[in-house]
Amino acid sequence: MTQHEQIDPPVALITGAASGIGAACAYMIMMNSAAELVMVDRDGQGLTAAVATLPRPQDVLTITMDVIDEAAWATATAKIEDRFGRLDWVVASAGVTFGAAITQTRMEDWRRVLAINLDGVFLTLRATLPLIRAGGQGGAVVIVSSAAAVKAEPGVSAYGASKAGALQLAKVAAKECAPDRIRVNALLPGGVETPMWRNLPMFDQLVQEHGSEQAAFDALARLATPLGRYSTTEEMATLVLFLLRDAVTVTGAGLVADGGYTL
Repeated sequence: MTQHEQIDPPVALITGAASGIGAACAYMIMMNSAAELVMVDRDGQGLTAAVATLPRPQDVLTITMDVIDEAAWATATAKIEDRFGRLDWVVASAGVTFGAAITQTRMEDWRRVLAINLDGVFLTLRATLPLIRAGGQGGAVVIVSSAAAVKAEPGVSAYGASKAGALQLAKVAAKECAPDRIRVNALLPGGVETPMWRNLPMFDQLVQEHGSEQAAFDALARLATPLGRYSTTEEMATLVLFLLRDAVTVTGAGLVADGGYTL
């Protein structure tokens, strides 16, 4: 019997679930399994909108909180135990992006990016792994890292460092959790068409030059990827579900999905 057959129906927690890859993962997991969901995000309105798109909203627990709030995680785990009694899958997708040269990066920006992208993953693991262990059935975790974790580019010092840290954290967690049959892997997307790009002045300029967000994404993809296209959030969610449910002998891995960007 494979691991995912033992966990039926699974309870899956997703951070950053209000938009982007996190929201796509919530939809993908619910549409392709009998899973019940815990959706976490600091954007309460976004969570409500994301839940409204799901086929079984009654099977969703929403928690509005910041992933770097240590006290909030204690409250969240108590809510999960009360509602579901266990946890089986975790997707750590909450994150922010930032672009600036090292010499132009303020300490407050550095700390903000590292806090959300790395401290947030650490706190997610620390809070959720005991719940998975307590279930006694094993489980799986996917940490959304980035191709920036393994490829250097100008202007991504804070973001790249945070994502490299998240990748290493996934490997350490995989080794620590293997005796309990908990698999931990990382997904390393390259360019993905998400709202995070709207925070980058460079992308805003491309939108103005090319006339639309899609045209800007297409222009970036032609320059950056051998395949000449960026990924959709749905494509990333498909890979997350694979790592959670089907990749039963894969742990401590970093799955690069970047259209060839890192070649």
